[in-house]
Amino acid sequence: MASFLINGGVPLRGEIVPQGAKNEALQVLCAAMLTDEAVVVENVPDIRDVNRLLDLLSILGAGVDVERKGQSRTVRIEAREIELSRLRSAEYAEEASSLRGSIMLAGPLLARFGEALVPQPGGDKIGRRRLDTHFDGLERLGARVEATEYWVESADKGRRKVFAYSAVAEGLKGCYMLLDEASVTGTANIVMAAVCADGVTTIMNAACEPYVYQLCKMLNAMGAKISGVGSNLLTIEGVERLHGCSHRLLADMIEVGSFIGMAALTGSDITIRNAQIEHLGLIPNVFRRLGIEIWQCGDDLIVPQQEHYEIERFMDGSIMTIADAPWPGFSPDLISIALVTAIQAKGSVLIHQKMFESRLFFVDKLIEMGAQIILCDPHRATVIGIDRAYSLRGLTMSSPDIRAGVALLIAALSAKGRSRIDNIEQIDRGYERIDERLRSLGADIERVKQ
Repeated sequence: MASFLINGGVPLRGEIVPQGAKNEALQVLCAAMLTDEAVVVENVPDIRDVNRLLDLLSILGAGVDVERKGQSRTVRIEAREIELSRLRSAEYAEEASSLRGSIMLAGPLLARFGEALVPQPGGDKIGRRRLDTHFDGLERLGARVEATEYWVESADKGRRKVFAYSAVAEGLKGCYMLLDEASVTGTANIVMAAVCADGVTTIMNAACEPYVYQLCKMLNAMGAKISGVGSNLLTIEGVERLHGCSHRLLADMIEVGSFIGMAALTGSDITIRNAQIEHLGLIPNVFRRLGIEIWQCGDDLIVPQQEHYEIERFMDGSIMTIADAPWPGFSPDLISIALVTAIQAKGSVLIHQKMFESRLFFVDKLIEMGAQIILCDPHRATVIGIDRAYSLRGLTMSSPDIRAGVALLIAALSAKGRSRIDNIEQIDRGYERIDERLRSLGADIERVKQ
């Protein structure tokens, strides 16, 4: 276990480059299981969730080679000799159950080998995150999916029962399907299963986030035939086999949004290099609604130091509302960042987290730090900006999930005095060497072992 010690209240200055997109990485690395040829992925972030997925691929028998070039990593995967018997190993169960992204191995394994076994996946504890969309889609393609239990035994944990989802298919067949929700990982899983199915698959209400766009782009480079890429209507003509390819990850748009909010709350002057603005959607505009000045210079975003920033109102004078929504709406992963950014603004805003009912429960710590926030219910909070009338106070707290952890980190960077954030392994799951990168901007932050 480790913690961050932060002496806050220090304005930051300099340039920062966002890491490769975490959510895209989890999808495209799973897609490498669709072929026995080499798949090379560039700009892969060195974070816990991605590294855990690479370990999973290795457990199954895939060759995984990682090469670091400066601050970027290139990963080469060759899934030539996969041993399906390892799906029931204790080692696989342990790693897969701790990573929600492991569910996206179901589609590729079904498509290539006709069977998959996925232990109940872990991930952030931010509320109910159902898997029905994944399994409904796979069943429509012809798979038989059922919940199952089996026993594993390991030297350190002994014998224990594993709850998992089993999927078997003698041959997947294309079909039309209307997804009950535009699930990003659900869409990715179904697409990866459908690329090698017999016939044509049409997916209506597909997620169209940049992550899915990039996945489809990569699959087409591997020989898939996917049309409608970037829209919510995907048509997939199944092919017999896929080949290897090279692919480069986008910049992580959640990191870009986090750095915008951090610059505003701490009164800093920060340039975000290579932000790949065309793939950010509404993110810059939503932060502009909070009064943050953001300049665009080529593919860079500049957030200049602002003594004050004022939240906009709607045209009829009513209070601004910021809510998450499926793409191209505002990402639910940035709701926590928007909330903490509003603390030092002038004016008020209603933050509405629609998708997850536990994601706003970290605001009690912000209130202890001096923020004026009313938690209306599990999904909504009203932030009354204090307009830098006083600084937040340093506090000892714990990171409950990736995004709330970074929101607390941003608050601590702006606070007067020392803060301590425990359970930073949650933050490490999604942000690469965040303490080192913040120190390069002038932050007083230290990682300590407990």
